Amino acid sequence: MRLRAYEKEDSPIIAKWVRTEKELYQWSADRYGFFPLKPYSVDENYAPAIPTGRFIPLTMVDEGNNVTGHLIVRYPDENDDSSVRLGFVIVDPELRGKGYGKELIELAVRYVKENLTAKRIDLGVFVNNPKAAGCYKSAGFKEYGSHVIETPFGEWDCMDLEMFI
Repeated sequence: MRLRAYEKEDSPIIAKWVRTEKELYQWSADRYGFFPLKPYSVDENYAPAIPTGRFIPLTMVDEGNNVTGHLIVRYPDENDDSSVRLGFVIVDPELRGKGYGKELIELAVRYVKENLTAKRIDLGVFVNNPKAAGCYKSAGFKEYGSHVIETPFGEWDCMDLEMFI
């Protein structure tokens, strides 16, 4: 597996992986606000942020160049390059539970180490998504805080995790 730059053509593939409205909110919190996603919803959501250079969408592909996972790396603070946040982490549903999520996160950490100056990576995960939380913790992330996000399903507790590199 390897990471490559996100391409517009990845959008329909990623959109299909979000199979339920609950999965949409677990994946994107309140960033879309509609379900189901349309084929180019991901690309339309990313388009305004990509030119800033502070929002970096990445796609994981296998040896045959098949899209297997996706995430973004972004700088949450416009004036701080020391910390980045991972988001929109998703793996092909057919591959879940087989270690690909952990591999995606490890590839992202390596990407940050090799290409950016950040020394800290953080992310948020909903408590109602324990498999994802376990994946992040197994990749070396540690809990440092929590907050609540309002969703159509009620208030969801979100764990904040971080790693220093």
